[in-house]
Amino acid sequence: MLILGIDEAGRGPLVGPVVVAGVILDVKNKIKGLADSKKLSSKRREALCVEIIEKAKAYSIIEVSAEEIDKMNILQATMYGMKKVADSLLGQFDKVLVDGNRLPLWSYNSEAIIKGDTKIAEISAASILAKVHRDNICLEYAKQFPEYGFDKHKGYPTKEHIEKISEFGVLEIYRKTYKPIAELLKRKI
Repeated sequence: MLILGIDEAGRGPLVGPVVVAGVILDVKNKIKGLADSKKLSSKRREALCVEIIEKAKAYSIIEVSAEEIDKMNILQATMYGMKKVADSLLGQFDKVLVDGNRLPLWSYNSEAIIKGDTKIAEISAASILAKVHRDNICLEYAKQFPEYGFDKHKGYPTKEHIEKISEFGVLEIYRKTYKPIAELLKRKI
């Protein structure tokens, strides 16, 4: 049975897309060391990401933009991204396993698995692809807007990050409906 594992990265940050990835592993081409991306060093994640891309039967990475998140909310944006990932790999899997406790509205043979990124190799692999992709987006933001410190906080609402937004303003890449951003925008009006 071919399993498509799906996970996301970037639900909590104030900026940029949520990234959803799906991976179908090749049972003949084992990858050692797969784990929840949050439990791996960035160096190990990046090495595994390259190996996953080389050895997987198939994979897909989808970005759901900050603008789309603002239109539909983060949960619906994540579900939308999961559906797009599965649709993009249509016909290549028998079952979809999703990290978490909810499934998108779809007709695929599927199951949501709480802490799936620690239990299911395909979900761990998807977790790694999503996290590396999302972190790379933040590193690009850090080059474009060095004063915000995206390379350090990766868009999460740290005290330092909120202070930088207060000092330098709300960029177009921010999720305008997220509470800290919405509050800053209200004060500016």
